[in-house]
Amino acid sequence: MKTQKRTRALLAGVLVAAGTVVLAPFVVAAETPVGPREAYTETTLLFGTQRPDGGTPVTAAQFQRFLDTQVTTRFPAGLTVEDGTGQYRDRHGVIEKERSYRVVIVYPTRKAASANAELEAVRSLYDHAFQQESVGRLDESVHASFT
Repeated sequence: MKTQKRTRALLAGVLVAAGTVVLAPFVVAAETPVGPREAYTETTLLFGTQRPDGGTPVTAAQFQRFLDTQVTTRFPAGLTVEDGTGQYRDRHGVIEKERSYRVVIVYPTRKAASANAELEAVRSLYDHAFQQESVGRLDESVHASFT
């Protein structure tokens, strides 16, 4: 790695000394990431499908309708949905295993305050509509480019 840095520095020095300006950006571009990347927040929501009272689990059609009417309307720029199988300890100490959905939403960090309100509304609506104990939420700072 040290050799590469010295070579780049030497090459840049030779190019500048020779008065060649055309190739100088090539040396700079080789050391920087490709494409502009902005600060984003990636939020993952974890939706369970078992009902705590033992009722009928949330069906794929019910989840899709919820996704279409409550999540997509709040985050129309895009999201990713993955089917899964999860488990958690319920409020009675019982390990529950269930079909689940992982929804990933990426949004500009500068819009985090408004996104937070919408995300919390989605969690609350799902809890209430399907008698869930919770919807898990994970947030991570990322840098992304969508071009």
